[in-house]
Amino acid sequence: MIRLSSEELSIGYGDRLIVKNLSLAIPDKKITTIIGANGCGKSTLLKAITRIIPHQAGSVLLDGKDISKENSKTLAKKMAILPQSPDSAGGLTVGELVSYGRFPYQSGFGRLTKIDYEVIDWALEVTGTSDFKYRPISALSGGQRQRVWIAMALAQETDIIFLDEPTTYLDMAHQLEVLELLQQLNQEQNRTIIMVLHDLNQAARFADYIIALKDGEIVKAGASELIIIPEVLREVFQIDAVIDRDPRTNKPMCVTYNLLKGENKHEETINPMFTTANFN
Repeated sequence: MIRLSSEELSIGYGDRLIVKNLSLAIPDKKITTIIGANGCGKSTLLKAITRIIPHQAGSVLLDGKDISKENSKTLAKKMAILPQSPDSAGGLTVGELVSYGRFPYQSGFGRLTKIDYEVIDWALEVTGTSDFKYRPISALSGGQRQRVWIAMALAQETDIIFLDEPTTYLDMAHQLEVLELLQQLNQEQNRTIIMVLHDLNQAARFADYIIALKDGEIVKAGASELIIIPEVLREVFQIDAVIDRDPRTNKPMCVTYNLLKGENKHEETINPMFTTANFN
C-alpha cells in the first residue's frame, strides 16, 4: 500500500536545482532509508516531503491529497519529522519537550488535557525515557537525548515519522539503540519510518526499502539485496565495494571498499565470490 508519494518533484535553492523531476512511492508501514553521497539531495528531499521547504515543481501526495494544500495542523497529525540537528531545547525538561508534540491537538490557550498527559507518558514509556521526565534535556547523554526527541515525535500520534540522520554524533551502542527503537515502533505499532542514513550496513540491516540518490535523482530503489551491491554503490558513491552477508541478520554487508579514481571508475574489480549471484 502507498499513502505517500511524489510526482516529478523538483526542489532547489534560487536557480540551482538539487532534486530534479523525482517521482517516488514510500511503502506504508515499512522502514524506508535514503542513502547517497553528501550534497546529493537527501535532506532537501526530506524537507520538501514534510513541507519544511517549498518545491519548485511537481507535487507530494499524502492519502491522495497534495500536502501543499493541507492545513498545517492537519498535516502535523499525519507526519512528524526529527531534523538532523534538533535545537538543544536549553532550559526545558524532558517532559516539557515531549509535550510540544501535542501542539497539533491543542486549541484556545493551548492547555494540556488529560488525554495529552496520557499520550506524553505513553511516549516516554515506549522510548524508555520515563525516568528522565523531570530532568533537564541538557543533563542527558546523546543517546538519551535522541530518544527524547523521538518521544516528542511519537507524542504527535502520527502514522509516519521522518528522521534526518538520527544516529549522527552518537557512538556505536547508542546508534544501535536508536535504530532498534525505530524498528520496534515499526514492527509493533506499524509506524511508517523514513530516514536518512550514512552507514550502508545500518541501512541494509534495518530498512525494508532503500532509495539510492545521486545528484538529486534516484539511481535505484528497492530491497537491500537490490541496492547494497557493487554496481549501485559504484554509481552512487564512486567506490569499489566488496559485499558479503551479515552472519547475524543475513542482510547484505559492505565488508570493505576502495575509492575509485580516474579510469578505474569504469573498471570491474569486484571479487567474483562476492557478486550478487550470492544473493540468489
